[in-house]
Amino acid sequence: MTKEQKIAVVNELSEMFEGAAGFYSIDFTGLNVADTIELRREFKNAGVRYRVAKNTLIRRALSERGEEYSDEVLERLVGQTGVAIGYEDPAVPARILKKFIEDRKAEKPKLNFAVIEGTIYNGDQLKQVAAMPSRQDIMASILGSLQAPVSGIVGSINAVMRDLSSLIEEVAKKQAEASA
Repeated sequence: MTKEQKIAVVNELSEMFEGAAGFYSIDFTGLNVADTIELRREFKNAGVRYRVAKNTLIRRALSERGEEYSDEVLERLVGQTGVAIGYEDPAVPARILKKFIEDRKAEKPKLNFAVIEGTIYNGDQLKQVAAMPSRQDIMASILGSLQAPVSGIVGSINAVMRDLSSLIEEVAKKQAEASA
């Protein structure tokens, strides 16, 4: 690989890390070509960017971005590495990877580690990361919680109005029966 090619890869990786909510280091050793293509397709369809690169180039891209990645993260970049980056929902790559592994009943590819919004997750925590709710789910839950008291108040007011109208109707019936 020439120096110009390395610079191009570092620039591409640096651009990929721009706005990333989470990134995943994936060991794809032993994965056949057909499965590799399928995994790339699934990532692309979900809006996840995936790139295979040398670890030194990934380290350089992270360093050049000025990101505050600990030595622990940089030291974990070993072996054959593919980088999957999630933007809107940082857990999407984990869900895709988990489903991909389960569908094939295989151990490859393997998650080395993930960094999601500054928190480092080990490779053996794939199921926990994949189970994380999306931002939209969290926001919907919060909105539902905020709306619950309001809808409870509205329901109570409606119940009072319904009970009051039933009471007035019963009184009118009693008066009608008494005058008849």
